[in-house]
Amino acid sequence: MNARVDPQALTPLSNRHLDALEEETIFILREVAAAFERPALLFSGGKDSLVMLRCAEKAFGIGRIPFPLLMIDTGHNFPEVTDFRDQRAKELGAELIVRRVEDSMARGTVRLARPDEPRNPHQAVTLLEAIEELRFDALIGGARRDEEKARAKERIFSHRDGFGQWQPKAQRPELWTLFNTRLHPGEHFRVFPISNWTELDVWQYIAREHVALPALYYAHEREVVERRGLLVPVTPLTPAKDGERVETRSVRFRTVGDITCTCPVESAAASAAEIVIETLAVEVSERGATRMDDKTSEASMEKRKKEGYF
Repeated sequence: MNARVDPQALTPLSNRHLDALEEETIFILREVAAAFERPALLFSGGKDSLVMLRCAEKAFGIGRIPFPLLMIDTGHNFPEVTDFRDQRAKELGAELIVRRVEDSMARGTVRLARPDEPRNPHQAVTLLEAIEELRFDALIGGARRDEEKARAKERIFSHRDGFGQWQPKAQRPELWTLFNTRLHPGEHFRVFPISNWTELDVWQYIAREHVALPALYYAHEREVVERRGLLVPVTPLTPAKDGERVETRSVRFRTVGDITCTCPVESAAASAAEIVIETLAVEVSERGATRMDDKTSEASMEKRKKEGYF
């Protein structure tokens, strides 16, 4: 990694392609608002959803975003992220709807195999219940094609059948940015306005737009243990195991999800510009480098998406 690169030198080179990506995202957000009766924006408080929210702010204006923000809360989210989520929604004057996996557990629609099982995969059940309850016909998500192989197969307007399932071999063509938004009763779309962005694009945009993020995206001291090639944060939900050595390291999170499956990476980057420089050198995707639940074939993203996951 070349630490002598000046982060500011990247800005003039990046503005043109960032302008194009922003313009595309704003166009898609406006298409959703025009084409659907009850859309919602999936908002976790993470960096991708915050970038998408900044584009929505530009598309519609503060206090005028024409769809609610929806979060599916596992109950094991980082409190810094959920606090930031609430703060940002309030600042924008946006309606925030939260549905919890714990409520699905109480109803018996989600059953854990063991108490410490990650709840992340079970969000699909709660999400589908929220769609049925609130009659959403489009959900706007912050997934990007560079994140994972299954997500690379997605269309921008991704059709879901009456069971909320994704059929990767039966997707609709999207030629010349013409989107087929026809739905039968009970069906819905997942829409991904930042599909064509990369992790580097996201961080360059955050740096350019001064997008505020939860502090754990930047370098901070945290107790971790090394496990299966990952740095696992030591928390009440993820304690150190017998024989593991607890160390305090300077780390940051590249992506944020359920505490039980999200790991930081070692880093000294304390600003978005410094993270841009780090990102130029990475060879492993965010999910591949930081998500424990993506390490096994049983938890493959494609299988989850077919069952209704984001």
